[in-house]
Amino acid sequence: GEPAELDFGAGEGHHLQHISDREMPEELALESNPSDHPRASTIFLSKSQTDVREKRKSNHLNHVSPGQLTKKYSSCSTIFLDDSTVSQPNLRTTIKCVTLAIYYHIKNRDANRSLDIFDERSHPLTREQVPEEYFKHDPEHKFIYRFVRTLFSAAQLTAECAIVTLVYLERLLTYAEIDICPTNWKRIVLGAILLASKVWDDQAVWNVDYCQILKDITVEDMNEMERHFLELLQFNINVPASVYAKYYFDLRSLADDNNLNFLFAPLSKERAQNLEAISRLCEDKYKDLCRAAMRRSFSADNFIGIQRSNAILS
Repeated sequence: GEPAELDFGAGEGHHLQHISDREMPEELALESNPSDHPRASTIFLSKSQTDVREKRKSNHLNHVSPGQLTKKYSSCSTIFLDDSTVSQPNLRTTIKCVTLAIYYHIKNRDANRSLDIFDERSHPLTREQVPEEYFKHDPEHKFIYRFVRTLFSAAQLTAECAIVTLVYLERLLTYAEIDICPTNWKRIVLGAILLASKVWDDQAVWNVDYCQILKDITVEDMNEMERHFLELLQFNINVPASVYAKYYFDLRSLADDNNLNFLFAPLSKERAQNLEAISRLCEDKYKDLCRAAMRRSFSADNFIGIQRSNAILS
């Protein structure tokens, strides 16, 4: 039959179609998993709250304005709106928010649990010798942002792909019971981007294309990492619409907490018409999404259940 389309109006009773006939383990099916269930709180937002509370406490003690006075608010006569919507997020701001979420994942991690396939010391991304000191310090947000922005720019990926990347990253950490830390963050993020770009974006990027962006990595290494990533996800690449929307709005909350303000402008008649047109275009895009995803070639397509499976965003 036809694959389910992405429907943001779907209720909680909406049947979620999985890519595998195998049942998910009971512990992973619990409502506490944010990458699978819309009611579970995203991990990145909870990890950011410690720092947010500290900032607010510091601002209060030092009588510092939180920086919200410059933000424009709607009134009876004027509606202020940014150009980011759940159907078509702003690319630059979304990447900034997603990389900030990754930053908080690393900074406030529980431990340093990892796997060899993601360890940059065992599988370096560059031929240049990386000093051991590099792996002892958490990367700054701007460094994570530059790494992700370079990949998204070179591969011409979309903002929606960035959100799905974060969903897959949190799903990996939950399913595999590992942490994202200085030694593995680049390869985990790269693996999540690789998978998200194939499932989501209209023009799939081949592994060899990423090898041209990251000059020193081999296609064999990329293929192996992708296979491990899929196995650790238990081939569950399904992203319910309600989960996608939750991550989008939690990323906006993260932006507000960290004063990453979206660019607001008055809502004119022309902008309202444009938003309505974008909404209609997105509906058509989602209808075609699953058919396009099924035509894409996974490097792991020889695994049972992958070759003829639907990559569903239900």
